[in-house]
Amino acid sequence: MAPYIFMEKNGIHIIDLYKTMAKIDEAASAMRQIAKSGKKVLFVATKKQAKLIVADHVSKVGMPFVTERWPGGMLTNFATIRKAVKKMSTIDKLMNSPSFKSLSKRERLQIARERGKLEKNLGSIADLSRLPSALFVVDVLKEKIAIAEARKLNIPTFAIVDTNSDPNLIDFPIPANDDASKSISLITRLMCEAIEEGLAERKFDKDHREEDEDYDADGDHNVIEIDEEVVAGLIEETDEDGKPKKVKVDGDEKEADGSPKRPRRPVMKGSPVRKPAARK
Repeated sequence: MAPYIFMEKNGIHIIDLYKTMAKIDEAASAMRQIAKSGKKVLFVATKKQAKLIVADHVSKVGMPFVTERWPGGMLTNFATIRKAVKKMSTIDKLMNSPSFKSLSKRERLQIARERGKLEKNLGSIADLSRLPSALFVVDVLKEKIAIAEARKLNIPTFAIVDTNSDPNLIDFPIPANDDASKSISLITRLMCEAIEEGLAERKFDKDHREEDEDYDADGDHNVIEIDEEVVAGLIEETDEDGKPKKVKVDGDEKEADGSPKRPRRPVMKGSPVRKPAARK
């Protein structure tokens, strides 16, 4: 962390805030692009002073987060975690069914406790149907298992890195104090604002693209208007033999489509052609 430390005073390292601002802008830009592409960012903060802060900010943008104990193998063994989430939904269906009332009081209490335990550990990632595209961590040392799993799967990592951590393990390190609640709140809020901007840009591009599909290259609306007379002219009337009928319009004989009748080619009458007499 030496490049990010401004000075040392009374045994305390002071972080260079200019470099912190630069790293925040870099991380926010990357977050915005991830959200714009429709991908998910998983926030991890199991520290006591960061739990409520991260849960409050992240829930507003609809991103998954982990504020309780990190379940080992959550990324590397994601299929097992999904089974636990499906089990939670199965318990919900059971609790809403009439058969749940027929169970004994002890069985209902056990099912409710199991449901509460799953909700506490996995409730915030219930909508995470696939691996996240990025990981945001508040404390690198405390969440070292989550960082190791993300690095193993080549998932980009964002983290608040303090002076006692190694920034080389993080793809987008943000040098700051990871113990102060104000520092955690400020950086998390800026990341969530970047995600919100990315989601807004994605929605705008989607709406604009749908509007463009209704117009052609000249800006005209892609709706073809056909005159009723033209439609009537396109309908060809036929006689009993299947041949097109002639239509008289204003006394002039015309074709079925309304065009003038074509004149017949004149035939020249002459003497009949005689066959040469056969030779004897």
